[in-house]
Formats: sequence, C-alpha cells, structure tokens
Amino acid sequence: MLPDAAAVALAAEVIRAGGLVAFPTETVYGLGADALRAEAVRGIFTAKGRPATDPLIIHLHEASQARDVAVAFPPPAQTLAEAFWPGPLTLVLPRGPRVPPEVTAGRDTVAVRVPAHPVARALLRAAAAPIAAPSANRFGRPSPTTAQHVLDDLDGLIDLVLDAGPVTIGLESTIVDVTQSPPAILRPGGLSLEALRAVAPEIVVRERYLPTDSTADAPGMFLKHYAPRAELRLFEGERAAVLAQMRSLAGEGVGILATDEDAAAFVSTQALIERLGPGSDAAAVGRRLFAGLRALDQRGATVIFARLPEGEGLWRAIRDRLYRAAEGCVIQVAG
Repeated sequence: MLPDAAAVALAAEVIRAGGLVAFPTETVYGLGADALRAEAVRGIFTAKGRPATDPLIIHLHEASQARDVAVAFPPPAQTLAEAFWPGPLTLVLPRGPRVPPEVTAGRDTVAVRVPAHPVARALLRAAAAPIAAPSANRFGRPSPTTAQHVLDDLDGLIDLVLDAGPVTIGLESTIVDVTQSPPAILRPGGLSLEALRAVAPEIVVRERYLPTDSTADAPGMFLKHYAPRAELRLFEGERAAVLAQMRSLAGEGVGILATDEDAAAFVSTQALIERLGPGSDAAAVGRRLFAGLRALDQRGATVIFARLPEGEGLWRAIRDRLYRAAEGCVIQVAG
C-alpha cells in the first residue's frame, strides 16, 4: 500500500509551509519538517516532547545535496555513501551554516542520510528541501513501524501522516561519525557492522549510553530510549537457564517478548506472548521488535520479560534497542 501522488504532493505542501508530516522510511516512520527552518524544526521537538539536547537526522533525496547541509564530505563519507545510499546509513558530517542549531542540539556536526523508501524519496523530491526527521513517536517510546503507531502517539499533534503500511527493516539507521579518524559507529542499526567493514575495514564501534540530562553527539545516544510503558526486564545467560527463570516468574500481567522457539516455553503459562519470528532470522525479529513492545502495552502487560540475544549482524542493533528500552538493567542468570 502506497499513498497516491496527490497525498505526497499535499504532504510536500505541508513541509514547505512549515508543518509536520509523518512518513515511512525503510527503517521506521519519521516525523518530518523543513530542516532549514528553525521554527518548523522546533515543532518536531514540541510534538514529540523531545529534549532539545537530542539532535535530529536530516534526510536528503540525493547524496549530492549533502553540500547544502554540510561544509565537507570527506573521503570516508564518499566511500560509504557510494556503497550504501540510499539506505539505512546515517553519516555524521561537519555542519553547514544553513542548518539551524535546533537540528544539531547546538553541535558543530550534523547527521545526514538518504532513505531508500519510495514514499520518503517521493516526498523529498516533491518538497525540494532537506527534511529533518526523528522517529514519529513520543520521545522515549518504541519507534513506530506502522502509521497506526504514529497515530497512537501523535494524533492531533501533527498535520499529516503518509500511510504506506509496515516498514521493511523496523530498526533505525546505523550512525557512523566520519568526522572521527577512524570513522566510528555511534549507534548500530539496520546496516550491519560486517557490511560496513566490507567497504571500510577501518571502522570502529563507539556506542554511547548517555544520561538524558546530557547533550547527545548524535540521535539515539541516550541510555533510556525505545521504552514501553510496562517495565522491561532483560535476562541474559545460558538459554535453557534463562527460559526456566523467566517461566518461573511468568504469571498474570507478565508479557513475554520472544522468538518463536523461545515463546514455546510459555504457552502453558498465564503470560501474554508476542512472537518476534524465527530465532534464525534477525531481520524478521528486528522488523517485529517495536511492534511487539507496543502490542504488549496494549494488551495490558505490567512487566515485560525478554531474553537478551547474542550474535552479530542485526542482532547487535536488536540488543542495543532492548538494552536502552530497559535502561541498561539486565538480570544475569547462572547456568
């Protein structure tokens, strides 16, 4: 399901007029405003309840537009952009003078990406402007992967939602700071470390888990983020021991967020179960993660249990989102 050309044209008019439009990307739904208009950008923070210390990502239609928002596009950025744009990669670049400080939390760097979703690209083309867009949800909540999730959080607070059905990745973009040497991953996401290192072997990982009263150097750096209303408890350890402990605590009001294989351990309990897909398929689990957290909230869970996954590739991003959603609290289970 894709919005028709008239809906995209209307959304572009809203952006040009300084309004707020929620639109799909391949990662999550974003809440967009004209990135070069400070008043429009401030509207994003108001609608989301987002602190001004948390910078935004600027979305572009083409890589060549980076010169409109950044003063430099160093060789590592060129290499990565050629390989992965359009796609779920955000590059941190030196901020250009046209970008309002509201976009960057006053920092001298700016986060930029070129999305791959056809609706996002159509909107960017029609608006003929760079669009600043964090996830289209209330600050700190699980990111929206459907238009209904956007409405659940922001109905009445924004001007328009472009509904194109569920997103294809479900995890935010990977953020790489190319102002550092070597370039550094600040947030894992929908593009894996392994894919990045195949193109740029020098890339390092420098994830940040900041208190919310600090100023972040890129979006998604705060320790508490992506959180459901219910308390999220993460369990880590040998799989059988973890599932046994979770099962012993799984009573009424407990939500279970689990892969299909792990969920089988709870079918005879009173727990509310949300299945994320096969444990062999990180892409399927990532696509379902935020929707699963939201579904357990809607079903009345007062506490949610999840096993902290292991593995490489997209499992890094899944682990990062769960860790932030639980504010870093992990229960270690002895084998």
